[in-house]
Amino acid sequence: MQAEYRTANAGNMPMPTSSSTITEPPRQTPVIGEYDVVVLGGGPAGLAAAAAAGQHGRRVLLIERYGFLGGMGTAAGVTNFCGLHANVHGDIRQVVHGVADDLLGRIDRLGGLNAPHMVLGRIAAQAYDTAAFKCAADDLLLAHKVDIRFHALAVGVVMDSDTRIKALLIEDKSGRGAVLARSFIDCSGDGDLAAFAGARFEKGDEHGNMLYPTTMFRVNNVDAAAAGEAWRSIPALMDEAEKRGVKFPRKGAIVRPMKHSSEWRVNVTQVKNAQGRAVDATDAGEFSAGEIEGRKQAIAFFEFLRREAPGFADAYVVDIPPQLGVRETRRVTGLYQLTADDVLTCASFDDSIGVNGWPIENHAAGDVIWRWQPEGSCGFNHLPYRMLVAVNAQGGAFDNLMVAGRCASMTHEGQSAARVSGGCFVMGQAAGTAAHLSLAGNGGNGDIPVAQLQETLARDGAYLGRDAA
Repeated sequence: MQAEYRTANAGNMPMPTSSSTITEPPRQTPVIGEYDVVVLGGGPAGLAAAAAAGQHGRRVLLIERYGFLGGMGTAAGVTNFCGLHANVHGDIRQVVHGVADDLLGRIDRLGGLNAPHMVLGRIAAQAYDTAAFKCAADDLLLAHKVDIRFHALAVGVVMDSDTRIKALLIEDKSGRGAVLARSFIDCSGDGDLAAFAGARFEKGDEHGNMLYPTTMFRVNNVDAAAAGEAWRSIPALMDEAEKRGVKFPRKGAIVRPMKHSSEWRVNVTQVKNAQGRAVDATDAGEFSAGEIEGRKQAIAFFEFLRREAPGFADAYVVDIPPQLGVRETRRVTGLYQLTADDVLTCASFDDSIGVNGWPIENHAAGDVIWRWQPEGSCGFNHLPYRMLVAVNAQGGAFDNLMVAGRCASMTHEGQSAARVSGGCFVMGQAAGTAAHLSLAGNGGNGDIPVAQLQETLARDGAYLGRDAA
């Protein structure tokens, strides 16, 4: 069958606003590499996928748009691992292990890892230094002999059939090139590779409303003693200011110290488009306008902090990260969609690849709406392998494409829980391991023995949650 070339306008990608077009001359695209596994995106899912495939001896290439790894954790300044822990029968425990442990250990050895802290008195998160994360991530992948291509954007695919990808097309400072692989894993966050290949996907809830993005920022020279537990006092200060007519992007704020007590991270902005809906980061125009609006909101809130929050009078903005913090765009449809009920009922699945312990965290218009697992429950749901296997427009499972991270197969509310870094580590490690097993058996992704996948993950240190659910 003749290979089919699909460009960036395949799969419902944004189209140019102008009705005019130009005709480009035909070209021969050089093949710049042949690999067992190609991973698109270097966030927690991509890191775990590449490391897992690499540790099993596969030749792996990871492609990343920035000059560093970490995804939203570094590029958007999240500086905080959520979902590594769960509230297990009232006991806060780390429930994400395997590749995640290896990365955490490397960050800690660089002096960049905080102890876990409580969130809303119900669950734990863990802050880190972004520079340490970047360096630790490099070290992790190099230890598993993974090739990394930074500053590269995926722009299309070449298909062997409707369910098999032959090559991923990329563009970088060296020009345009094709990367051949036997297996592809989309960890782009936006589902770019899957969309190019013609996979089904959804955006937002039944009305198309997506989770609102946030521009994070960090401040330094905070008087920690004077600030005290500012994460408790600042929301009350915001309530008082609103009575005087001050407007904030959303209710509440997360303002917490980093590894060094003079440096604090701030999570408070909420960025919308001209119609008042969440910015769509797959629309270049909206994304660009959102970056500007997010920085405006960040500076406005910083001025409020300096003016009214104890300990912040002499603080200064030390960092506004490279990009807006995106929570949701495309969610690729797979063999199973994780739902809100799965999260809230602590669902079990026979094909569990790990667990999600984070609650539903819905960034709706002007607010953050939390919905929790029942008190006294195991506090987590299984993540099924089927949510990683993408399907095409006809409902057929792709032979050599998996999707991991926030663009994996979940409903809008299911994604609002499992999109965080803990779940992304779980999905990524499972996808990389499954790619290895698929290649070993010369079958499609949907054909691998799930029991063998689970045994391999457990042997590699992952926690599948089958003992407590």
